[in-house]
Amino acid sequence: MGDTTLARTTINRMNLTSAKLRAALLTAALALSAYPGSNSLAAQATDWPNYGRDGSEQHYSPLEDVTLDNVDKLSLAWSFDLEPGFSVSAPVAAGGKLFTTTGHSHIRALDAASGKLLWDFDPGVRAIAQSPLHVSWGNKGIAWWDGRVFLATTDGRVIALDDSTGKPLWERRQFELAELRNSNGAPRVFDGKVIIGHGGADISPLRAYVTAYDAKTGEQLWRFYTVPGDPAVPAESKAEQVMRPTWKGDWFGRGGGGTAWNAFSYDEDLDLIYIGVGNGFPYNHLMRSPGGGDNLFLASVVAVRADTGEYVWHYQVCPAEQWDCTAVQDMTIATLQIDGKPRRVLLQAPKNGFFYVLDAATGEFISAEKIARVSWAEKIDAATGRPVENPAIRYQDKPGLFELWPGLQGAHSWLPQAFSPRTGLVYVPIMEIGALIGPPRPGAQGIGAGMGATVVPDPELPGSRRSFLKAWDPVGQQPAWTIELPGAWPGGVLATAGDLVFQGRIDGYLVAYNANTGAQVWSFKTVAPVVAPPISYSVGDTQYITVLTGSGSQGGGILATGNAAYRTDYALPRRVLTFAIGGKATLPAFDMPVLTPPADPDFKPDPERVMAGAMVYANNACLVCHGMNAIGGGAAPDLRYSPVILRGDDFRAVVKGGALKLQGMPPSPQLADPALEELRHYLRMRAVQAGQGQE
Repeated sequence: MGDTTLARTTINRMNLTSAKLRAALLTAALALSAYPGSNSLAAQATDWPNYGRDGSEQHYSPLEDVTLDNVDKLSLAWSFDLEPGFSVSAPVAAGGKLFTTTGHSHIRALDAASGKLLWDFDPGVRAIAQSPLHVSWGNKGIAWWDGRVFLATTDGRVIALDDSTGKPLWERRQFELAELRNSNGAPRVFDGKVIIGHGGADISPLRAYVTAYDAKTGEQLWRFYTVPGDPAVPAESKAEQVMRPTWKGDWFGRGGGGTAWNAFSYDEDLDLIYIGVGNGFPYNHLMRSPGGGDNLFLASVVAVRADTGEYVWHYQVCPAEQWDCTAVQDMTIATLQIDGKPRRVLLQAPKNGFFYVLDAATGEFISAEKIARVSWAEKIDAATGRPVENPAIRYQDKPGLFELWPGLQGAHSWLPQAFSPRTGLVYVPIMEIGALIGPPRPGAQGIGAGMGATVVPDPELPGSRRSFLKAWDPVGQQPAWTIELPGAWPGGVLATAGDLVFQGRIDGYLVAYNANTGAQVWSFKTVAPVVAPPISYSVGDTQYITVLTGSGSQGGGILATGNAAYRTDYALPRRVLTFAIGGKATLPAFDMPVLTPPADPDFKPDPERVMAGAMVYANNACLVCHGMNAIGGGAAPDLRYSPVILRGDDFRAVVKGGALKLQGMPPSPQLADPALEELRHYLRMRAVQAGQGQE
């Protein structure tokens, strides 16, 4: 344990008043070297410069002005209205400024104490983008370091802005516009390096990578590939030597993936950056790798040297994955007492329903237990660290369907967990959503070649639209407390030294819980859903809690049916909400809009055309933004209530011609006119059903 780590641990455990805490932090800052991601330890305590605050990705604030004793006095300090659209993102705060990102990397700088707009920057993604991938997902976060704000646009650019003016300092293109990649995860800045990955593994056999840029100059420092390259070319790295034997048969050109679009962590004492790697394409393992094999580094945690990107170790959570099993969820770095000794560990709850504890230095498997309902594996073997699988998960040439828990959405998605060094607990947003998977079959709502699946639960899977906040003991591998939440899409989590846990809810509340017991101690009615992770920072003597409101991303699309009982409308107000003890602000009045389907008295549904249109809707990813079964979840307008679906020419101009591209609606020029009309027929039918009160 290095000096800075020891100082942080000591300070976190001291029972000090806020004034004494600030004095202790200042003293430590003068005595110790700079901490990565900020300019000093003191700044790190008061600021929130990275997605998870610092490299440990604990989503934990050491500030303790807001406590169990005074949280009842927490109230709104200020709010700032945002435009409609994706807003499920985490802001960052540094030097008295708050920086937010919404939609397509629209960045705003606000005075962190008052909410006054200082500057804004729009990189023009919607005008530049050439692929629906680039405008269909909003980006989830930004980073700050040494007077710079860093963003990664969905169309493949990495940009550094001056934090005082919003003017670009440098810009680099990570991938070309024509490539089937997108970038919507938050960049991280670790030790002066901007770390960023990309998405796209669900739709093509690309070779994914993670790139490190010099934060000052934008120079590319290294690039780490997560799947192997052409086997006919000699291996040029240790990582390539490790990966190649796990891909077998004539796989090159037909299989790939491994996008690392979300989770990155950093341990400065070990000089390691940790990469969370995603799924493969095609989903069907034997189509992707005809000779079998584990297919590294799919669904893996990989540790690399921070300065060089050189491979150090890996751990794979789903060998030979073939059901969208990913490890792109948060990786929390912490020191725990294990077997009576302090041990540096990596903590992760990936999609597969297990909670893992790994040695941070070596990747050695320590323990794993189920944190949610799991059917794909019996357990993780303690001797090998490999899952003891249910044979049905290998669905090739098997008749019927396998009930998969967790389903393709996973038990834990990208919305972050939090860890409190004070309680030793990890607070994880958990989903229990099943699916039915098997070989390809007619009418299946499939994702990825070679697999048939229901992406959302069938009615015959009871209890399949539930979500929870679980406080998990990583040493004992058991829950400390559990709270069932409304809807199927749990929000991101913040833990603080005030022994509080903050989380938003789909029913339009921001809630604080006692970190030790789970008792609810405070709530605020936000009108719109809150699923973004809150952050905490201080300006002067005041601690603030900030969160963005609004639904979007997976919960606003694929999981919209699980949230249909709650208002998650695209038209609900998107806002930055900031709270402090004794805040005096109030929210503007808001009249909840009444949703009425357009009158369509002459419409006569044709069951075959409805089914054909439903398949067009599913296969062209309309559900990602507009919701499963066309039930809008807040990411985009609910098409059941749109008058555009009644007018063929207008519908064609929007969907095929891109008439609303600058408003965020990507064109689909590949759709033939007959398919377009089938799609419109399906949406008209869904509008009729909505008018009849049918989900």
